[in-house]
Amino acid sequence: MESLVKFVQDEFVSRKDFPEFGAGDTITVYYEIKEGNKTRTQHFRGVVLQRRGTGSSETFTIRKMSGSIGVERIFPVNLPALQKIEINKKGKVRRARIFYFRGLTGKKARIKERRH
Repeated sequence: MESLVKFVQDEFVSRKDFPEFGAGDTITVYYEIKEGNKTRTQHFRGVVLQRRGTGSSETFTIRKMSGSIGVERIFPVNLPALQKIEINKKGKVRRARIFYFRGLTGKKARIKERRH
């Protein structure tokens, strides 16, 4: 059964080629918003907290600070409204999921940049 699900995902789900990114990276996601009969592009720039899942059900979580309030958003990788993803900074972290980042403020909330 698992192989059948994998076959269907590989055959019928359209994959977009996005750059490789992981937890700790600062990225900008451009996605399309429909309001009535108009569409516009909006961007969301923040730090990747995690990537989760595989295949067509893969998602990633981004956190940004809006004023003094933290805003998190979960994006499916195969979301049709996703237009492009830009990597702004590669972060050097030692974990795949950096939920501890939520509790940090000030200088402690900095992530060192990884040279590539």
